[in-house]
Amino acid sequence: MKVLYCRVSTIDQKTDRQRVNESDFKHIVEDRCSGAIPFFDREGGKEIQKLISHQVITELHVYQIDRLGRDLRDIINVIHYLNGLKIPVHFLQQGLRTLDDNGKENPISKMIISILGIVGEMERNQIKERQKEGIKIAHMKGKYTGRQAGSKEDTLKFLSKPQNKLALEYLKKNYKVNEIEKIVGIHSNTIYKIKKLASIS
Repeated sequence: MKVLYCRVSTIDQKTDRQRVNESDFKHIVEDRCSGAIPFFDREGGKEIQKLISHQVITELHVYQIDRLGRDLRDIINVIHYLNGLKIPVHFLQQGLRTLDDNGKENPISKMIISILGIVGEMERNQIKERQKEGIKIAHMKGKYTGRQAGSKEDTLKFLSKPQNKLALEYLKKNYKVNEIEKIVGIHSNTIYKIKKLASIS
């Protein structure tokens, strides 16, 4: 079964542009989350994992490489995993395919995917830097107030943030708060909040 995977970063974004020739696909999987979240940790990624376990997926189609993810290591790991199962990944916009008709790895595609994956990761880092600069400028102008007092961030959304999720994994492995602070790069107050929300003793 040919499966089309689509991803957007926010709830209000649409996947219409990514649904290329959608009538050709028996199944379409959508994710609405950051591309920094590891592929198989996403709801759509878990759905694809189930399809794989039931041996019903024969090809995975993605509109472009950065829809698969924004982290090069994760992109390579996903492709390597699927290649091992002889499930080719097709990147529609770039016209790339990870395996040929004989199930052999395409070295040219591998090289191009790596390069484009790096570009996607750089773009994500640039976006984060621009956000930081924008907030800093807004602070200087007195226009940035942060989240309103008394408002609450959704717990699941908070714990699903890449750094917070990583911190939670270290907490479960009994790392100390000061150790996690150095490894992950987030403030100890945030780690204590994660610990409290996840109910880790």
